[in-house]
Amino acid sequence: MISQWQLRAAFAARLSDMYGREVPAYTTLVDISREVNEDVLRAQGADAERLGSIGRVTAERHGAIRVGTPAELARVARVFGALGMRPVGFYDLREAAASAVPVVSTAFRPVDGEELARNPFRVFTSMLTPADPRFFDADLRARLETFLAGRELFPPELLALADRAEAERELPEADAERFLHLAVAAFELSTEPIDKAWYETLERVSAVAADIGGVRSTHINHLTPRVLDIDELYRRMTERGIEMIDTIQGPPRWKGPDLLLRQTSFRALAEPRALRTPDGGVTSGALRVRFGEVEARGIAVTREGRALYDRLLTLLDERTAAHPGADRADLAHSLWTEHVPGTERELAAQQLAYFTYHVVPDRPRDGSRPPEALGDLLAQGWVRAEPIVYEDFLPRSAAGIFQSNLSDAGSRDNDQQGAAYDSDWLSGAVGREILDPFALYERQQTESLAQVAAELEVHLTTLKGAS
Repeated sequence: MISQWQLRAAFAARLSDMYGREVPAYTTLVDISREVNEDVLRAQGADAERLGSIGRVTAERHGAIRVGTPAELARVARVFGALGMRPVGFYDLREAAASAVPVVSTAFRPVDGEELARNPFRVFTSMLTPADPRFFDADLRARLETFLAGRELFPPELLALADRAEAERELPEADAERFLHLAVAAFELSTEPIDKAWYETLERVSAVAADIGGVRSTHINHLTPRVLDIDELYRRMTERGIEMIDTIQGPPRWKGPDLLLRQTSFRALAEPRALRTPDGGVTSGALRVRFGEVEARGIAVTREGRALYDRLLTLLDERTAAHPGADRADLAHSLWTEHVPGTERELAAQQLAYFTYHVVPDRPRDGSRPPEALGDLLAQGWVRAEPIVYEDFLPRSAAGIFQSNLSDAGSRDNDQQGAAYDSDWLSGAVGREILDPFALYERQQTESLAQVAAELEVHLTTLKGAS
């Protein structure tokens, strides 16, 4: 029998192999990521594995796909449910992007710490928003919804196997092999000719809309390895002559702890596609829809930490506008140095980031009772703190990656009132609860504190106010 985590690991590996065949620059990205990770491990030793073992980091991937309707998203949820992946977080890229990116998103991933350690594969999944009049008028919306209703992204056999794997949490080997074959095939780039006129109609609104609603299938839009030094990777990719986007999205490089998520990518490549012309003929064209993203993951922040991050982004925008000749990365570095605690201990003390806490087993005992303040337990060596890895995404960074790989900004009528989509709406549409990432991290931290209290037989007080 093949368990869910084994299915997930095999799916991630096969998807990576498929994407490498279809997008050779992705293989270069993976190779350079591995080289950088090995160099960082040699230079930093155990410190390099502070946010995950090198085995986990090297194997880690996140994918990205795009679908058109709630029904399609619900079927995606069934496929990923077979792999032990649940929808976590709601991301509105319409509001995070300056250009036309008419999608809302969630991410499917494991949520249990042990499952994440076994294989942390996650898929950022975006859904088109045809009901938003800022992008689609009534006529185009009707045509788009009719087109989407007439396609089938996943064969019934795949969905049946997925439902069985989710219910039983495993599959017999032969069925597992069939499931993996069908699942990987569902995300390959189709060779079916594309209706050129229809694709171009949507492309005038948004290249993202065309990529979703202009074809009769879906595909992996990018597949992302994890790297321990994203600045060094950016430099090495550029040296190899691969055109990277202009910036690294997310927090800046600085001397303090890595927080949240930093991302960059190589630019979307012009790939040959068959196009069907209005007279019924087929011609050869090229579309730019797939790119190579890479990420560096940091520590998960609390709601207060996230509010601080968002405030700093606003300040950074203001300072960049006030000093147009200044380097944005330098301005960001100054802001982070000024406002963000420079150590993990300070982050924990100010409750800005999440940690799991563990009793130090070999602390010399002097007969004294352990203190009840968590800060004192840490300072006196009773307890150690391990940072919780940020497993999720940042909407502005995701939108920035999307925008960086678009050839133009598309069209958007901001005089119209946008259609309302939120996490509750998406939960109802998918038929599954969209989990709150903060609640997941909070639970990990709380469970570890309960374990510490039980082992030391103390009633813990909070970090704030502790010495």
